[in-house]
Amino acid sequence: MRTVVPRVRGRSSRSDTDDSPRPGPYGRRPAEAPGPALRAVGLTRVYGQDESMVWAVDGVDLDVPAGQTLAVTGPSGCGKSTLLQLLGGLDRPTEGEVWLGGMRIDHLGERALARLRRRSVGFVFQAYHLMYELSAAQNVELPALLAGASPRAARRRAGELLQQVGLAGRARHLPSELSGGQRQRVAVARALANDPLVVLADEPTGNLDSAATHDILRLFDELRAAGQTLVMVTHDERVAAAADRVISMRDGTLADDTRLDGDGRGMRHGHDGGTGLSHDGGTGFSGTGLGALLRWED
Repeated sequence: MRTVVPRVRGRSSRSDTDDSPRPGPYGRRPAEAPGPALRAVGLTRVYGQDESMVWAVDGVDLDVPAGQTLAVTGPSGCGKSTLLQLLGGLDRPTEGEVWLGGMRIDHLGERALARLRRRSVGFVFQAYHLMYELSAAQNVELPALLAGASPRAARRRAGELLQQVGLAGRARHLPSELSGGQRQRVAVARALANDPLVVLADEPTGNLDSAATHDILRLFDELRAAGQTLVMVTHDERVAAAADRVISMRDGTLADDTRLDGDGRGMRHGHDGGTGLSHDGGTGFSGTGLGALLRWED
């Protein structure tokens, strides 16, 4: 059994009211600092105490360059979703550091962290988490309004995004009047409302059929082409094969790191220090690249 030495975490010198530069009309982020869009250093999340202690994430080091599409795979319970929540500031690490756009965020006060999430991180969940009493357009408008945009600016932004995801004709529909794939596209549009630095998606196709999954893959391909940094937790081989890079988790740690080059080959970086070429990227599926995948499915 692993022995845990308690560590006393000191209070940050930053106050809850301290924050980085204020967003613009849509909550647009400040100019990006050099370096990765996301960085984790020794990231650890422990739940429980004594014999019931669970190491959900155990000493993860990870850099995600700006503009990269990263898929996080692995068996259920290996720590994928916990890692995503830590990277997005929805949970706090037991140990380690989280950096977003060159700014360390794990030590921020709750109010400053909430403002940073609202401005710089877009979340897409398997269960959509839409406001079911609001229309599609109102769901997309909401983050911009919370970030301080005027109602007119938020409405215009929502219209642009719903057009982008192919739902301009469904703007006034309630979520209950939309299919699962349409709800997920609304959720993606909402995640983009404040022009986030990163989009974090947790099993974004988990509740979708093949046709709806194909639509979401097309949408993610557009985000990728536009240079959006995207991190996706997934069990779906089609989604993972569409990424620039795939990391595999096991027991809270990174087991494999594979960069896909679009021709079915990947450079595998095992965490034992070895590397090697693999036709399945060490993940069990072929890294075709999203464009090739969509052409094949068509």
